Amino acid sequence: MTLRGRLTTAFLAVVLGPVLLGAFFAGGTVAVVNDHRSRERLDLAATTVRTSVSALCQQLYAAADAVAVAVDPAGRTATARQVIARGLAASIRVTDSTGGTTLLTPAAPPAPWADCAGGHPVSAPVQALAVRVELRDPAGGSIGTVSAAQQLDPGFVSRLAAATGTDVTLCRGEPAPGTAMQSTEPRASRDAVLVAARGLDGDAVGETDGGRYVRRVGPSPGQPLPLVLSVPPNPPQEIYAILAGAVLLAGLLAVLAAWRLARSTTRPLTELASAVDRVADGDLTARVPVNRPDEVGRLARTFNRMTRETQSYVHALTTSRDQLRGHLALLGDTLASTHDLNRILQVILQTALVATGARAGLLLLLDPDNGTLVGQCAEGLDGLPGADPGAVRVPLGYGVLGTVAATGEPLRGRIDRDGPPRSGYEPNCRTYVAVPFAAPGSAGPPPHPADPLNPPPAAATVGVLVLYDRHGSDDFDDTDLVTLRSFACHAAVAVDNVRVHEEAQRLSLTDPLTGLWNYRYLKESVRREVERASRFGRMISLLVLDLDRFKEVNDTYGHAAGDVVLTEFARRIRGVIREVDLAFRQGGEEFVLLLPETDARGAVTVAERLGAAVRDTPIVIPAPPGSVSVAPRALVPVTVSIGIAVYPQHATTAARMLDAADDALYAAKAGGRDTHRVAAAGDHPVVQEMPVPAGAATPDDGLPRAGGHPGPAGGGASSGPHPPRQGRGR
Repeated sequence: MTLRGRLTTAFLAVVLGPVLLGAFFAGGTVAVVNDHRSRERLDLAATTVRTSVSALCQQLYAAADAVAVAVDPAGRTATARQVIARGLAASIRVTDSTGGTTLLTPAAPPAPWADCAGGHPVSAPVQALAVRVELRDPAGGSIGTVSAAQQLDPGFVSRLAAATGTDVTLCRGEPAPGTAMQSTEPRASRDAVLVAARGLDGDAVGETDGGRYVRRVGPSPGQPLPLVLSVPPNPPQEIYAILAGAVLLAGLLAVLAAWRLARSTTRPLTELASAVDRVADGDLTARVPVNRPDEVGRLARTFNRMTRETQSYVHALTTSRDQLRGHLALLGDTLASTHDLNRILQVILQTALVATGARAGLLLLLDPDNGTLVGQCAEGLDGLPGADPGAVRVPLGYGVLGTVAATGEPLRGRIDRDGPPRSGYEPNCRTYVAVPFAAPGSAGPPPHPADPLNPPPAAATVGVLVLYDRHGSDDFDDTDLVTLRSFACHAAVAVDNVRVHEEAQRLSLTDPLTGLWNYRYLKESVRREVERASRFGRMISLLVLDLDRFKEVNDTYGHAAGDVVLTEFARRIRGVIREVDLAFRQGGEEFVLLLPETDARGAVTVAERLGAAVRDTPIVIPAPPGSVSVAPRALVPVTVSIGIAVYPQHATTAARMLDAADDALYAAKAGGRDTHRVAAAGDHPVVQEMPVPAGAATPDDGLPRAGGHPGPAGGGASSGPHPPRQGRGR
């Protein structure tokens, strides 16, 4: 569509849109008003019906009371004739205490009669409306009843229709086609009205397919008749015709105005387009003549400025490309030569800043334990909270950073225009571009830098890279987004490689069955803690644990059951010790606990708790896989013997502490098992501070770290594994 056509269409939409909406609104309002009036009319008619029937019931009560006050049968007969003569009732019936009829006036309507007090057989055709009063003797005893009835004939229904201004139908029980006894409803719509009334409840109003409004009234106490009221629709058709004519006239006037406006607007634009075509052929020195002082002339001046600046941009892009190649080479060398995650991320961030011309940037990694983004490195963020990037912690879904991490979709725009709302961790900036980076999943290798906007579908977001404010105050564009996704791919590979390296190092130091630290890490940990205790004058407790008669478990239930016992025993150990304590599997059924800052009394307390945790609850051996039985295979009672050694009370070196605790364990075994023994006090050599090489330093949490230096010869996390010591026939 041409510009002239679009302008014409837009003008017509702007002009005719409100006109059409107004017409539809007016028509809808008329329909709603008509609907409300019809419903109010039915509500008023229902009130009138109840009032009319109630008045008739009061009249019948008065007639029955007049007959009941007569003292003898002759008086009652005379009174009944007077009541009927005055039109207060159509029939009087008197019954005795046995239910037999003693008086029935002539021309009585056939049964059944609907009692004003409520309740009648819904399946029987009601022939009359009646009331019943007790007939009593002078002493007040009941001697029968007096019933006064009014026949429900077509005249009665016609009077109700005239009083309410609606069509009235008296039904035989529940409304349904063929149940109408008396009705003023036209035969053409009677069945449809009864079908619509059958599904109504209470004071609800329904509609038939023909548009008639329907409402049920009764049966209920005080109005026992099953009546259906209806009114026809009354749409004001002439209003719709007037609205259609007004809309048509407004449309014709709008078309004429739109054609003239589009013609006067597009003529100078056509002239400008011819000049632009010449520039588009590659002649950046061409200029567009400025002939008009309006917006079209401003467009021409802007185009001329654009062509001049384009030449300078081409030169700047060439220079930026050469710089980017140099930084990419540095990035490749860094990824290939180090496992230092902070160094790798710093190089990636700096390269991204240079490649996009951004003023500032931030790189965050996702902490999987609490689902929070944690800052790793930053450049140019003067308003960063805290003293370092690690102070930045953003929950998922919160602000720009949390939204990118939660959705896995990149965002770019302006803070004050595009959102999302700032989380308090974004600096004072105008524009931003943020991309997630994901570890390579099972779907294949990470995307090629030529297609960085399509990450592998199985990848999981591990962090966010965000840049702020390009130099020159220009917004970030799609090219910047593509470039940033390329760096995000490199960051994802780097994070994944470092984590794989850390996981491999962790697996080399843990026992695969129990998940506890293995013998290799035991030697390094004991040596490290002894050196620390010697340097700061503190105490350490070492517990050597051995399951009693574990060989019998393997011989009786098999080695698979023995693995279950070892795994459960390791779980109970973790439930007893503190977070700072270390647990090891030394080999077979022998385990070691290392308790920093703990004396002999604390070690004995831990030993007693652990012995009780093992002794009090037998270990469940589940049924073999594939077994039809759901009951456990066996409940194995297990006990543990524990040897305790304390630094410096029993030993002053790691090897001697292990030997002392092992001797105490042997004593516990010899003392009957299921107990603990503390090592015998030995010599007390002078405690001296031992020089520790810087390479042997370990983080405070005692866990190995990727990129750390190997320990000194003879132990450490990087030394080779040692075979476990042999037991002493336990």
